[in-house]
Parts: sequence; C-alpha cells; structure tokens
Amino acid sequence: MTIRVLIVDDERPARDELAYLLSAHPDVESAEAASAAEALRKLADERFDLVLQDIQMPGHDGFHVLREAQTQAQPGEAAPLFVFVTAFDEHAIRAFEENALDYLLKPVAPSRLARCLDRVRGRLAADGARPLQNAVATLLGALGHAKPVDRLPVDRLAVEHGGRISLIPTRDVVMIEAEEKRIVAVTGEGRVPCHNMNTLARAEERLAGLPFFRVNRAVLVNLERIAEFSPWINGKYHLVMNDADRTEVTVSRNRARDFRARLGV
Repeated sequence: MTIRVLIVDDERPARDELAYLLSAHPDVESAEAASAAEALRKLADERFDLVLQDIQMPGHDGFHVLREAQTQAQPGEAAPLFVFVTAFDEHAIRAFEENALDYLLKPVAPSRLARCLDRVRGRLAADGARPLQNAVATLLGALGHAKPVDRLPVDRLAVEHGGRISLIPTRDVVMIEAEEKRIVAVTGEGRVPCHNMNTLARAEERLAGLPFFRVNRAVLVNLERIAEFSPWINGKYHLVMNDADRTEVTVSRNRARDFRARLGV
C-alpha cells in the first residue's frame, strides 16, 4: 500500500528536508504545500493518507488546516491522518501525546520519522483513522479550536437578494460555487450570494444529507439537476447542468470514483 503524504510548512528548507527523509521509504509518495490555503486546495483536489503539518505559519495555523480537512471530508470518508511537526518544547509536546496524537520535533530525526510512519501504517491497515481523529477533536476542543456543532440538513438555503435575506428551496439550486471571497448559489433565476457562508466546506457541511456533491475544489452540484455527463480527459467527467444556460462543469479526477458511486453507475 502506498502512503500519500502532504507536507505543509511555510519554510522551503523544512519541506525539502522532510521530502528527502520520506524518499527513503519506498511505500511513501509526497507532495508539498507552503501555506494553509494551498494545503486545503490540495486536500480538496487529491487524496492523501497523511498530512505532516507545521503548526505555526503566517495566516492560518495548522489547526485551521486540520479543522477544515475534517469538514470537507465526504460522508463515510475518513479525513487524512495528521502528524504535527513542531518546534514546541517538551511540555507542549506532552499534551499531544496525552491525546494519542503523534508528533515530530524539529529537526526531524530519520529514526523518529520511521517510527511515526510505522504507527501510520498500523492505523491505516487497521482502519484506525476514526479513533485518531476523535483524539484530534479532543485536542482541538482543549485548545479552543473545536469544530462547530453539526447542523441538521436543511431543505432551504439563505441567500442575499436586493439587500434582504431570502430562503430558497434547495431543489431550486443548480450548483454552488466559490467565487473570490464569497459563495454563490446558481438557480434558474440567476446567481445569488449565500448568506453567512464563507467557504465551500461550510456549504457542504450545511447541505449534508441532501443530493449535493463536491465535484472539484470550487463547485458543489445538485445531483438532481444534472442533465447529462460524459467521460473526459485524464479520468475526469464533463457535466451539463439543466439550468437555462446549460452550464458545463468538470468533475476532477480524484472525485470521479465517488461521483460514480453517488450516482450508482
């Protein structure tokens, strides 16, 4: 089994060092991200088993990446395992150990990385991701980074129109897109900003249990509003929605299998 690892650190030398150390393990493939935003984009577009995550970075910290990764995981799909790579002192590290989280102390020793990977292999082989993520949630709560309380699925969506907030049936929503710094719902009447929803991950969470599917990092589609679809290049799918504009959407390669499963084809 190949372990796909995402290295997240804003310092290139730190990323290069981890990538070099990981190259000694034949069953490991690695990719890199230099910021929280880049990490979340890659986690949305590709499947990773493990994230080696620096904690302190400019902008959003490592806890933000972990929290958002949990949110954007599909129902029944485990979020990747997280291992913090930290320069914290021994007392801070002990807090991670007490919550069953692994860690790597900078500078990372090859032998310590090897032991960490052995733990990861064991958890993946035993399908042990869920216990680890429960431990992560405990740690986040203790540090004030708890995931928001799950909300019940709704069949109406709050949107902003003409300076007012309106509620529209979700069945009328063709798709939802990330557009610059806002989330937009596409309906038969046009495009309207979603109210109190600033990330696609939050929209996905809000619509959980309804026939919406995230086809790529920027678009959620209403599966009941797909007019037709066809295989496309590089394992992707091409969709045509049944709105007035016959909007065309691409299903990314890493989402194609889940897309077929949702449609039962």
